[in-house]
Amino acid sequence: MKAASKFLSAASAVAMSAALVVPGALAVQFVATSAAEAAVVSRVEVSGNQRMDAETIRNYIMIKPGKPFSSADIDAAVKALFGTGLFSDVQINQVGSTLVVKVAEYQVVNQVLFQGNKKLKDNALQAAVQLKSRGTFSQAALDSDVEAVKAAYKRIGRDDAAVTTQVMQLGDNRVNVVFNINEGGRTQITAINFVGNSAYSSRRLSDLINTKRSSWLSFVLRDDVYDEDKLRADQELLRRFYYNHGYADFQVVSAVGELDSATNKYTVTITVQEGDRYNFGDISVESTIPEVDGKALQSVVETQKGDVYNAKKVEDSIIALTEKVAGSGYAFAQVTPRGDRNFENHTISVVYTIDQGTKAYVERIEIRGNDRTRDYVIRREFDVSEGDAFNQVLIQRAKKRLEALGYFEKVDISTVPGSQPDQVVLVVDVVEKSTGEFSIGAGYSTGGDTPGPSVEGSITERNFLGRGQFIKLSAGGGKNSRDYGLSFTEPYFLGRRIAAGFDIFNQTRNYDHYNTETLGATVRFGLPITNSISTQLAYNIAQEKYSFADGCLTNGALDPSLCTVSQAIQQGVAESPWLKSSVSVGLVYNTIDDMKNPHEGLYANTSVEVAGLGGDAKFVKLTARGSVYQTLSEQLDLVGLVSGGAGYVEGYGSNGLRIFDQFQSTDRMIRGFAYGGIGPIANDNSGDHLGGTTYFNASAEAQFPMPVIPESFGLRGAVFADAATLYGSKLASGLVLPGSADMQLRASVGVGLMWASPFGPIRIDYAIPIKKQPTDNVQEFNFGIATRF
Repeated sequence: MKAASKFLSAASAVAMSAALVVPGALAVQFVATSAAEAAVVSRVEVSGNQRMDAETIRNYIMIKPGKPFSSADIDAAVKALFGTGLFSDVQINQVGSTLVVKVAEYQVVNQVLFQGNKKLKDNALQAAVQLKSRGTFSQAALDSDVEAVKAAYKRIGRDDAAVTTQVMQLGDNRVNVVFNINEGGRTQITAINFVGNSAYSSRRLSDLINTKRSSWLSFVLRDDVYDEDKLRADQELLRRFYYNHGYADFQVVSAVGELDSATNKYTVTITVQEGDRYNFGDISVESTIPEVDGKALQSVVETQKGDVYNAKKVEDSIIALTEKVAGSGYAFAQVTPRGDRNFENHTISVVYTIDQGTKAYVERIEIRGNDRTRDYVIRREFDVSEGDAFNQVLIQRAKKRLEALGYFEKVDISTVPGSQPDQVVLVVDVVEKSTGEFSIGAGYSTGGDTPGPSVEGSITERNFLGRGQFIKLSAGGGKNSRDYGLSFTEPYFLGRRIAAGFDIFNQTRNYDHYNTETLGATVRFGLPITNSISTQLAYNIAQEKYSFADGCLTNGALDPSLCTVSQAIQQGVAESPWLKSSVSVGLVYNTIDDMKNPHEGLYANTSVEVAGLGGDAKFVKLTARGSVYQTLSEQLDLVGLVSGGAGYVEGYGSNGLRIFDQFQSTDRMIRGFAYGGIGPIANDNSGDHLGGTTYFNASAEAQFPMPVIPESFGLRGAVFADAATLYGSKLASGLVLPGSADMQLRASVGVGLMWASPFGPIRIDYAIPIKKQPTDNVQEFNFGIATRF
């Protein structure tokens, strides 16, 4: 009992103690918590600062002596100081009645220097690194910049470039950062191998991709740099090519580059699986929208039964249907193609299904990465704007337009949710590239109106001041010519997709017996009508001066004993100068698959020029030209070309048609004959060809890759046959040799060599006339810049 009594007494004591202690502890905890949540200090002490004064730091932390603050206020103060980007460390503690703010400032970069770099200039490397003069220094930024410099060298084919750094202390918390660069050797691509291809030769596929094998031109073209991003883009080019030529099951199995460290050369191997080739089967349009008749939209579709399957035509059909339905008031309609493969007869039937689609609106368009290009230049390529219905088809079209501008290395468009469930935000990320160009070059031509050697220099900017405008200043000339020019184009005139621009030019030509000088200007407007058709309207004005060559003059007058010049040309020179004021309208139809290396499609243009809006010249001139390309053999990369052209000019008014307004023959009309070498001839012993009022020409050509020579050289051969006639004259009958103005056919056959050189397309032709007239001037060999379209 005594033991039990003692135990009860002890338990009572413990309970009483707990009853007194616990409330006391809770009270102490409450007081401490209250003090932490509502502390007050009498002063704020700042230490560790060297550049930023203490009062500025006090203003950032927003904690004032005599006013209560909490731990959340301290956290906010720390974040505010770190947010300035000036401090590597921030500590804030309360010591009695003093708030102690201790900071460690980042060092300031005085200079960023590069040593050992020759292939990349300082300004190119400065653009690649984060560290800048007068900016803050951090080790993390320095490490990142080392990798950025290596990446810059990798992009020019120097994978083994080594970069080390030095940080030089200058005092006053300032440093110089030095990048020591060992550029190493340049990697090359020794071979590009295709595995699994049978429908198309490896040479043909090599022409399609941007990665090229190293050659003697690589030092200029720089297209033999191995880059994984470029190789991924090449895979997409191959897919598009095969999908557009019937191979709907095509896939790139693998694409790898293996580096031989001993030779510093890559071997690229691309393995493909072509699959079978398909044609289009049945084509139909279905609609789940009651008010939209699918059968009525069949004419909008660009895919036709029996044609070779073409993914691009499917895409074009989707766009055409989407625009047609949206124009009828169904902005949210979605067009989805459904393909049904028939593996037995190798056809794909396509059903275009039109659904109402989910209602979503574009809340805003965010553009990132355009340091130079202005926002509106990018926004205007979109057919949608803030508040419009979201349409994925139109977004993809805008992406293609942006890529086609040539201002950006990369364009990505993504979507993120907006502020409301039915709102989306379009995020446009671009990587800009250089759009300015300074070029100087020399050439030689055997044909045209300026044969012989020539030089030309130009300054071109395709994105002038970031406004998307084109400007070019050029000057050039040769032994018998001088050319100066200024061109400017605004691609979106008055905010619409109308290209407006002007050209100012001065041209001087020295012929055998006379000289010409033309000072003129053109104001032009271009308007796309469809994806394949465009038109151009222009006003042209030019003053033309003609004079006899110095070697033909005695005491300032023409001396017949020195030069025999036709009466027609003498009359034209005597009436100099002439002012020509004209309006011209042109129409272009273009479905060429690749303007640089055409294999399929039609290019046709026609124009009408009317002179007589003031000035001396009064005529109506009509011209037309068309070229059809067709691949004759996929495996041999054999391409057929059939082209033709025609022109007619008619004078009106009292002055009639001038000799200098008539057509002259060129190598584009017929090869194997000299410039101005066929057609009506003067009725005297001068032998001058006077040009004609009418011409027709036609040509058939087969183009093929040169055997043995690597495809990276860009050489192709050709065999051709030309036919043409140039006839008619409005000059006085006594000035033209009787019969020479009659319609008479000329023809020639020949071989050619085409080179897609770094200086532009160059072509060499050797043509033999097989039908000609005794008065014609023959020129079998022709060399010069090729003008394909």
